[in-house]
Amino acid sequence: MKIGVISDSHDEAAPTRQALGNLDRLGVKLTIHCGDVGLEVVPLLKGREIHFVHGNMDDPDRLREALVEPEHTFHDRLGTLEVEGTRVAFLHGHDVKLLHQTIHSGDWDLVCHGHTHAFSSSREGRTLVVNPGALSRTQNPSMAVVELPSLEVTEIPL
Repeated sequence: MKIGVISDSHDEAAPTRQALGNLDRLGVKLTIHCGDVGLEVVPLLKGREIHFVHGNMDDPDRLREALVEPEHTFHDRLGTLEVEGTRVAFLHGHDVKLLHQTIHSGDWDLVCHGHTHAFSSSREGRTLVVNPGALSRTQNPSMAVVELPSLEVTEIPL
């Protein structure tokens, strides 16, 4: 199964649409948004199973109210899922202490975060840490797809 990982859309419709096109082309059915969503892009995400956390640029209460689709799940600051036996945590990453605690807890197979606007993929012990980069406000917009259960990561430049 493929999981799409996006972050930092910052209300920008064009790169969000481009990312959604990539998700469709790759057959991704489940997406994680690592925050800094912006309320204007929420309608573009209709009909897709997406799990959200808020970023430092999001108003958590307003974002929660905007996510009315039954396929959308809002997790506040830290989201957790188990997908095909893979334990996944995701957060924005601006709370550096929470990010480091999550990565180094040993509880997660995969930790996804955004905030830095730069793609990265690394191992911290048994945990794969993925930052998909940013959809907007960057010179190098990108997203990621993670294949489960192998945890193979693909960076997808936009």
